[in-house]
Amino acid sequence: MRALGGALLGRRARLRWVHLILGGALLMPYWLLGTLVVAPFRNGDGLFAGDLVVQFGAYGVALPLAAVSALFPLARPMSVAAARTLCGVPAERFADGPARSWAARVRTAGWFTLHTGVGALVAGMSLAVPPFAVTLMALPFSAALRRSAAAGFWSLDQRWLVYAGVPAGLATLAALAAVAAGAGALLARQAPPLLGPTPADRLVAAERRAADLAVRNRLARELHDSVGHALSAVTLQAGAARTVLDSDPEFVREALAAIEETTRRTVGELDAVLGLLRQGEDDGELPGRPGLEALEALLAAAGRPVSLTVRGGDPARVPEAVSREAYRIVQEGLTNAARHAGDEPVSLTIERDEETLEIVMENPLPARPPVARPGGGRGLRGVGERARLLGGTAGARPVDGVWRLEARLPAGARGEGVR
Repeated sequence: MRALGGALLGRRARLRWVHLILGGALLMPYWLLGTLVVAPFRNGDGLFAGDLVVQFGAYGVALPLAAVSALFPLARPMSVAAARTLCGVPAERFADGPARSWAARVRTAGWFTLHTGVGALVAGMSLAVPPFAVTLMALPFSAALRRSAAAGFWSLDQRWLVYAGVPAGLATLAALAAVAAGAGALLARQAPPLLGPTPADRLVAAERRAADLAVRNRLARELHDSVGHALSAVTLQAGAARTVLDSDPEFVREALAAIEETTRRTVGELDAVLGLLRQGEDDGELPGRPGLEALEALLAAAGRPVSLTVRGGDPARVPEAVSREAYRIVQEGLTNAARHAGDEPVSLTIERDEETLEIVMENPLPARPPVARPGGGRGLRGVGERARLLGGTAGARPVDGVWRLEARLPAGARGEGVR
């Protein structure tokens, strides 16, 4: 009995009942318009005539009007908001946003017609049945009521109702609750097929998730490259300064200045990335990101000897996107060298022609293979992703006792449109 009572009068059943009443309320303007169409054909009966033919005729006119009005794109968000809140269906089974395709609009129109049509019937029953049931239950206790015109109109002047009025009234209320619960369950069952995502909606959602993932990966690369490089450089400078703290104060002073410059630059880059996160959107460009014009400052703060060879002209005179990504690739190469090559020198060669910017970095291989860091290994993957986004290539491998990082980026027209 408790399970039956919960099914008929529990919280979910009550919310679905409210949803049905809402559907009846939404159909009311269409029903009023329908009475204007139907009433003249029934001997000029008024707008609120008690003629059931007028009322159900208006109901039949109202449903097609409701279906047509639900073809507008914004009908789906309204219907989804009500169904998601009141139907007891998991939120992820509904589509988000306006219905753009005609298939989605037709499905929304079908749902709106079902919701308002069934809701109007249940709402009408909810208005009429309780007074009728109360009258039934009052019959055994009022002779005047049994002789009234209302009792005669409803055929409630039957002698058996004197004894069965109370159970008949209770049964009528229970039947109303059962009908409302069944209608609510029907709508809940039909909501996902009619208001769920279409194949086009799923494609848009998948593209949105892919775009969000690309933005997160891009931000992760920026944080890894800028902060990771800065920490490696600062650690190297601080370690070197500590070893000569008493014997070479001038070197310590220069190391502290390099640490200050590195951290100041990195804080600016970090603020730019965090600002983009706070905006919650990708405008196509990270403000404040350095390019190859800041290469000298980057090499000066590397904390190790770096021999730079430039061929083919000023490498900074490439498209901005290429310049920024090339800077990050060099930065990652220096980070790896600081992590694995100790104080050994690094050679950097940048060669540019009309179509390509080529970067080659080499440093001696460590005597022992580096110990893998938990969660590490993303830097070289990020280098490859940066190069591929520009239409270039990148890779790193040991060659003749040195670790070589190579990247080829388009320096011509193809790199112009990449942001």
